[in-house]
Amino acid sequence: QVQLVESGGGLVQAGGSLRLSCAASGGTFKDYAMGWFRQAPGKERKLIARISRTYNVTTYADPVRGRFTISRDNAKNTVFLQMNNLKPEDTAVYYCAAGVVGTSVYAYWGQGTQVTVSP
Repeated sequence: QVQLVESGGGLVQAGGSLRLSCAASGGTFKDYAMGWFRQAPGKERKLIARISRTYNVTTYADPVRGRFTISRDNAKNTVFLQMNNLKPEDTAVYYCAAGVVGTSVYAYWGQGTQVTVSP
């Protein structure tokens, strides 16, 4: 069982930056691909960034590509999301999740952290 705790959310003006962190415990962190999702009010939760468990291969959703960077530190059991040039449409609750090896299923989730971008 993996426990995930996000931090680093907050209120920022458009054009600003935030760095989200997700600390994992209770499992072997390096065995999991990790993803960042977000859910805006009234909308479905969507995957925005993913990093593989080996070789740190990253993928991004179109709305964040070029502005957000996902990274991981296996020694610290932590995954990060660096968010630059934030826009009001980035306002959402951001969740990290741990993926099941060999599948697209994310089995473990954090509680989420709110990011609000003002115009």
